Amino acid sequence: MLLTSVFFSSHIFAQNVPAKMDLYLLIGQSNMAGRGKVDSLSIPKNPEIWFLDRNVEWKMAADPLHFDKPAVVGVGPGLAFAQEIAARRPEMPVGLIPCAVGGSSIDDWQPGVRHAQTGIYAWDEMLERVKAAMKNGKIKGVIWHQGESDSTPEKKKEYEAKLEAFFKRLRSELDLKKTPIILGTIGDFYVAKHPDAVEINKAMHHYAASHKNTYVISSTGLTDMGDETHFDTASARELGRRYASKYLSVSKKK
Repeated sequence: MLLTSVFFSSHIFAQNVPAKMDLYLLIGQSNMAGRGKVDSLSIPKNPEIWFLDRNVEWKMAADPLHFDKPAVVGVGPGLAFAQEIAARRPEMPVGLIPCAVGGSSIDDWQPGVRHAQTGIYAWDEMLERVKAAMKNGKIKGVIWHQGESDSTPEKKKEYEAKLEAFFKRLRSELDLKKTPIILGTIGDFYVAKHPDAVEINKAMHHYAASHKNTYVISSTGLTDMGDETHFDTASARELGRRYASKYLSVSKKK
């Protein structure tokens, strides 16, 4: 009887996945994946917010959304971002596509490249997940948080050119010509310890200013979890709200 009940409940739950959703792609490295401590606000509560899990199955959204490093993954900006979008645009369910890879540099987001720390082929696996997700909707926005791994004297010089190449390929491959892409700057706490990150933030601003439908949000004033690298839980959520605020201000309601 118990097994029958579990099967029945799971079957009904699966049938509740919306046929159509507004999709949002979450990409970058660990601060997009999230390292904040999971708490009572992390549990799934909203049947209008979904995420594509590790097994490429839709589940009601809850932290952690990502799975790049299961032992440390936690709260990132994605869920708070979705909650703001859903609150302002309740007519369409939200579907999140988590694809961030902790520790990845911009070079790891190339076709055919395997990220050494995780074994993830960031670009290739992202494409597979997006194609699967698009059976249930269209990508309405992209949020990106990455750059810490490129904050070195050598890598910072090439970052903007590589960022441009990456997003040019992303827009072309996924037909995202007019889709808003929002970049988040590296946290103050990381910049204080790694001054080269200043140049990464400048590169993001310059790139966004010179490309249509591309924007930057600031992480100024947010705090870390004590490691001078990752946003704490409250700051990760605030970062998500900042992404959402920018997205809502620049996107057209259809």
